[in-house]
Amino acid sequence: MIVAFSVAPSGTGSNADGSVHDAVAAAVKVVRDSGLPNRTSSMFTELEGSWDEVFDVVKRATEAVAPFGSRISLVIKADIRPGYAGELDGKLERLERAIDESGA
Repeated sequence: MIVAFSVAPSGTGSNADGSVHDAVAAAVKVVRDSGLPNRTSSMFTELEGSWDEVFDVVKRATEAVAPFGSRISLVIKADIRPGYAGELDGKLERLERAIDESGA
């Protein structure tokens, strides 16, 4: 399965510009240290593995954000496709191939 998630604290005033990059960095470190395939963009972190593996990492990443605020916002989207692996890259490769073939 692939899970895309975003986790951020609220109820914090530590950065004058409202940035939560320190908290997000703590969460992303948990993801990267997990050893599971992952990718982080400006809005979400994608993670691939089994149900139990992925949600364990999401839980620990969420816990890593807790010290940065009095509340935590967590958004999760999952692509559950039994029998498939390597889809974090596979989906993008198929998309790029389709774009190339269409001449777009």
